[in-house]
Amino acid sequence: MSTVNTVTEQLTAAGQAIEHDSFAIIDREVGSHNYTAEQWPIVRRMIHANADFDFNCLTDFHPDAVSAGLKAILGGGARVVADVEMICVGLSQPRLKHFGMGTHQFISDADVIEQAKAENTTRAVQAMRKAHRLGLIGGAIVGIGNAPTALIELVRLIREEGARPALVVGMPVGFVSAAESKDLMAEVNDVPWIVIRGRKGGSTLVVATIHALLGLAEAEQKK
Repeated sequence: MSTVNTVTEQLTAAGQAIEHDSFAIIDREVGSHNYTAEQWPIVRRMIHANADFDFNCLTDFHPDAVSAGLKAILGGGARVVADVEMICVGLSQPRLKHFGMGTHQFISDADVIEQAKAENTTRAVQAMRKAHRLGLIGGAIVGIGNAPTALIELVRLIREEGARPALVVGMPVGFVSAAESKDLMAEVNDVPWIVIRGRKGGSTLVVATIHALLGLAEAEQKK
């Protein structure tokens, strides 16, 4: 049986070779690390996406994060709820389709903008509230890579309104509340999460994390 994933890897032999060689370089340069065998492919792909080895230390996992993400993906029909359109555009549609997954984001919806102005909040806050009202957060993989206020609101929804995503990929980047929002998420015990500590993050890292989970899910299917 081939060890190469046919859906969640590069589609040509040349592309696969470049990607695999890149991963080998990362493995060699990182050396030892403290991540489990299930966590490391996720961190490695994050490093690959940004050529930034800091993610070797900054990435933190809830104990159930990887298993929860795989369960959601392999269960079929899982949703990705994102804070910004960039995440939805960055995710590979063929890879999502293989698992029957779809994406949702509401950051530019007219009602979200109107409510944010009316309540003097951010669009990201209102987008998370809309996703919750529509029943989309429950059982979803929620990816937040841009807006710390979206992650802070998601924590509130979990604590106060019973929102129960399958997994939170909380990686907002920035200087205002970014580090604090991720620390807040990491205090949540009853919802699994993957976060990047500190100011670093971004939608690219959320996409890399979800793609890594999709790759692990396909490998699980092949067993």
